Amino acid sequence: MKTVLLTLAILLLSSQVIPDSPEDCWNLHGNCRDSCYKNEKVYVLCLSGKLCCVKPKYQPHGLPKLTKY
Repeated sequence: MKTVLLTLAILLLSSQVIPDSPEDCWNLHGNCRDSCYKNEKVYVLCLSGKLCCVKPKYQPHGLPKLTKY
């Protein structure tokens, strides 16, 4: 019984630690990196201070038009 509890505790603790897991940004369509690939653009910074690299198919296609009231 102790072996089962010890194994369960080890599995639970090891699942909490994921080394160097990638950080997502831009509504999960971007990746946080130190430098972006050639076709990627940067629109925001990640919480870690890295660049949020967005692939072309997820990049915005222009700014919204503003109207005066």
